[in-house]
Parts: sequence; structure tokens; C-alpha cells
Amino acid sequence: MKTQYEEIHSYISDRLDEGYGKESNASDLHHYLCNEDYFIVGTYKAKQFCGDYAFDICGKIKEYEESNFGECSTDLGDPEKVANMFCYIVGEEILQESYRLSKAWNEYLTDEDYEQIKLEVQSLNITKVYNSHN
Repeated sequence: MKTQYEEIHSYISDRLDEGYGKESNASDLHHYLCNEDYFIVGTYKAKQFCGDYAFDICGKIKEYEESNFGECSTDLGDPEKVANMFCYIVGEEILQESYRLSKAWNEYLTDEDYEQIKLEVQSLNITKVYNSHN
């Protein structure tokens, strides 16, 4: 699943470059990066993204949702929903690595905050993130 983590990291990095969530509260940044738009559109693309790790990805989603919501509500038979929920979860893991984001959590993001968060996220060692969550 490391390749999938890398793709999501790249997606989030690109969205940060494009300014998504720049004028928001720090606590809302994850929403703007990973929940406001689809990471993947289309069943074929979603199946390609999940590849041989589809069952592992579904397992991670099920565990996350049961832990956070008490039940799994994502339709695990829908590849597009699976890929997008996986992006949501991994996006959270990636953003948790930003010290600046956690420091500014209850505040409106300044330009300086946003640039520092972007730098921290884009310079992440995604292998380290992957290994610490799998």
C-alpha cells in the first residue's frame, strides 16, 4: 500500500500548492484537502488505484470507521467510495505529521502558517508515515 500512500501524498501536496484551504481555520484544512472534492472519479480508476491491496484498504477503512463512528458505513463494494475514503484516512495521517498545523489547530490560518504546513507536508518521508500506520 506504500504506492497508494505516495499517490495520496502527491495529491495533497498538489492541492496545497493550489491553495486549497488557505483561507480557513486550521482544523478545517483536512476537509478542504481530502473531503471537498473526489480524489478519484470512476470505477476503473479506483480499481487501478486499489490494485492488489483492495482487501487491505477495505480493512483499514472498516477499522477506522468502527473505531471512530462505531460502525462501517462506507460501501466497501464500491471501488470509488473505497478509494476516496482511503484518501480521507491517509490524508488525516499525513496532516497529523505537521507540527505547525497542530499548533494552529484552533486558529484561522495565516499565510505563514499555510506555507509552513505546506513545507512540512511536502517534505514528509511518506515511507515513515506508511510504516507508522500499518
